Formats: sequence, C-alpha cells, structure tokens
Amino acid sequence: MKLNNQIEEIIRLALKEDIGDADITTDASVNKRLKASAKFLVKQEGIIAGLRIVETIINIFDPKLNLQILIPDGSKVKYGDVAAILNGKASSILSVERTALNFLQRMSGIATVARQYADKVKHTKAKIVDTRKTAPGQRLLDKLAVKIGGCENHRIGLFDMFLIKDNHIEAAGSITRAVNACKRYRKKAAAGFKIEVEVSNIKQVKESLSCKVDIIMLDNFSIDKITEAVKIVNGKCLLEASGGVNIDNVKEIAETGVDLISVGTLTHSVKALDISLKIERLKN
Repeated sequence: MKLNNQIEEIIRLALKEDIGDADITTDASVNKRLKASAKFLVKQEGIIAGLRIVETIINIFDPKLNLQILIPDGSKVKYGDVAAILNGKASSILSVERTALNFLQRMSGIATVARQYADKVKHTKAKIVDTRKTAPGQRLLDKLAVKIGGCENHRIGLFDMFLIKDNHIEAAGSITRAVNACKRYRKKAAAGFKIEVEVSNIKQVKESLSCKVDIIMLDNFSIDKITEAVKIVNGKCLLEASGGVNIDNVKEIAETGVDLISVGTLTHSVKALDISLKIERLKN
C-alpha cells in the first residue's frame, strides 16, 4: 500500500471513530446552508506540523471546504498566531473540528520536541532518530512529525531493518549466531536491509564489529563507555546511543562522536501543542 493511501486510511478511521453515523448535535442545531469561517489559533510557542494532513482530512470529509494555510508546516509559531483559516459550511467545519485538531495538536507537539532535540546537537555530526514507541495506528504520522521537526526516522517497523536486541541474542545463542542468521535471511528475502545489533557492554561492541554489522546500538552506556566505543569502532560502522536520553544530556552524548541518538520521548510521551479552532458565522 502506498504511503498516501495508508495516511488516508488512518484519517478515514479517525473520522469514523469521531462522527460515526452522524454528528447529532450539529445536525440538530446548525442550519445546513449556514456559511462560516474558522481560524486555527495557536496558543503556545512551538513548531506547527500537520496542516497538510488537515488539508487531506478536509478533502476527504467535505471537498467544498477551503483551507488557507498561512504558516507552513515546520515553521515556528507563537501565542496568537493564526496558522490557517477554514471557510465553508458551518456544519462541516463543526463536524471535522476535533479530528483535525487531534492530528494537528499531536503532530505539532512531536515536531516541537523534535526541534528542541535537533537544536541541541546541530553543532555535531549526530542525528536524532525516533523509535517504534508511537501511537498505535498513527506511526506514519508520528514519524512524519518527527521529520517536520528536524529529526530523522529510524526503521518504520519490524519489516524494513534487522535490529537484533538482547532477547534475540539470548534466543539465538550469541550475537554472532544472530547476525549470521540475519545475513542468510537477507540473501534470500530481504536484500539491502541493514543489520543493527543492540549491545550492553564493550565486549559485545567488539563481537558485533567483528561480524561487520551496519550499526551498533549502545544501550544505556555511560558517557565514558560511549567514548570508548567510538574509539574502538573508529568509523567502521555507525554507532547509535540509546536509553536514558533526555534534553539535558543529549548534547553531551552527541559530543562523544556517535552517529545516531535514538529518543523514544519524541513520540511516546507527547504533549499536544495548544491549538484551537475559533468559528465565526458569515452572513448568507
């Protein structure tokens, strides 16, 4: 399934979830012929993200609505900014309001945090990457918001990269056995996919390096141990720092020389950006 089709499927499910068979309050109280204009009002400083998704929501629900985007995705916004204006049937605006805001607020919250992390490491070569700790069913949109905010996507799911974690190592018997098994599998069915190994100590770093993997993930390493691993690997593969990363320590981690820093906080504990929709009836 193509990316756009997947996003449309997510949106249709969200609309069905909220509206169901009918928006009974709007149907009962609002004249179908009434026209209105509505402003997406920003009430908090941050990064706006998801207006193009709102545009898709509107096109699916009522193509006759007109969305004018005033501040493009990825831009900094502050209290009082009008990010977009929506014009058309008042009933359609009211029915689509919550679905549109749910996506816009969540995506903007993710993008805002992503920009904070990206700014902390911009003087280094390190790239901040996301994880699979996303809202069920909304991974594509969560990861799109990460990109809009200035960070990078890690693997999308279990299907587009080998990531050998501690439980895989235990089940396979060793890092070497797990890596060799993945290489055999890759020759048959997954050509081109990278192999990454999660390690918990320097001994495992050396074993993974000897297996010629693409990426080594340093799980909950101290700054001293990350620095040691960087020297041992010496550019022979990518190094990713993971575990315990926060906005206060990410700069120090980046300055060790790692290539990637994975941050679950980008998506797993999102605080929505405060955005509202203010509607005004128009004279017919």
